[in-house]
Amino acid sequence: MTQKKLPSLAVVGATGAVGTVMLDILTKRPNVYGEIRLIASARSAGKKLMVRGEEVEVVAISPEAFDGIDIAMFDTPDDIAGEWAPIAASRGAVVVDNSTFFRMDDQVPLVVVEINPEAIKNRPKGIISNPNCTTMTMIVAMGALHKAYGLKELFVSSYQAVSGMGVTGPETLYDQIQQVAGKHLGVEPGDLRTVIKDFGAFPAPLALNVIPWAGSLKDGGYSSEETKVRFESRKILGLPDLKVAATCVRVPVITTHSLSVHAIFEKEVTREAAQALLKSSAGIELLDDPEKGIWPTPNDVVNTDPTWVGRVRRSPDDSHALDLFMCGDNLRKGAALNTAQIAELVAAEFTA
Repeated sequence: MTQKKLPSLAVVGATGAVGTVMLDILTKRPNVYGEIRLIASARSAGKKLMVRGEEVEVVAISPEAFDGIDIAMFDTPDDIAGEWAPIAASRGAVVVDNSTFFRMDDQVPLVVVEINPEAIKNRPKGIISNPNCTTMTMIVAMGALHKAYGLKELFVSSYQAVSGMGVTGPETLYDQIQQVAGKHLGVEPGDLRTVIKDFGAFPAPLALNVIPWAGSLKDGGYSSEETKVRFESRKILGLPDLKVAATCVRVPVITTHSLSVHAIFEKEVTREAAQALLKSSAGIELLDDPEKGIWPTPNDVVNTDPTWVGRVRRSPDDSHALDLFMCGDNLRKGAALNTAQIAELVAAEFTA
């Protein structure tokens, strides 16, 4: 029997923050590809990056860069994805896009591999979308609980790391930390502003502080991060009328988002049953022993792949409601890993 040719892969945005994580993931996961082509802007063309133990030269993005490519993973800003993903698809590639641009398009599936992997089959535009990293931090756990208990409402507060803003986020935070180090601050109203004059990537000082804002302004005073949690959760779970309330907060953490979730279900749920379900579900690690001070924190789980869940409690006022705390590396499962997992599902079609 003739062995089928492994599909070729393009990584678009290979030199960015998520692209760098993607190359590490591609190196460590089972190899399901033939050629891996690295694509970025013209200014990055000619750079050489390591992937799967080989040095690969980055090529400039162009229509011709997608010739012979079977699968193209995009880790780029929205405008780049909006322009180039359709071009890649028109050249014959199945596109897996990590930007916001196509997520709410009815003809583009929004996929989380643990929840709705079958959705990749219906891709009339040749494009599959990956959710926002904030949504991703909670949705694997909420998908498992929804399947068992029927989700009705979500109340979400996020505590978002600065790497979700790209490379400028960590750079700005490190600079602010240096400015406040060794100083007696945070004890008088606005005293941080006397030292931190340039807020950089943030709308207010973030060192020794939190900022109740992440993203851009949307209708009704909501931020884009908050509306993403609402609409993406509905689409992924197939619940168009799901009630979702979200408040997104930026915190002085480099990488790994955290979320506090109050979820209301159709069926009654106990703490013990929820813990058992989460412990046995794919993509989830339960770390929940408050009596011993054991629960997930961003620093403890950074650079890992699962959704980490702790502080599982049944609401004392509602036997149908749970309170949970979750952490997930926003650059790995929140962005690169789920994209890679989707691409692997597509790759399997070429060798089936």
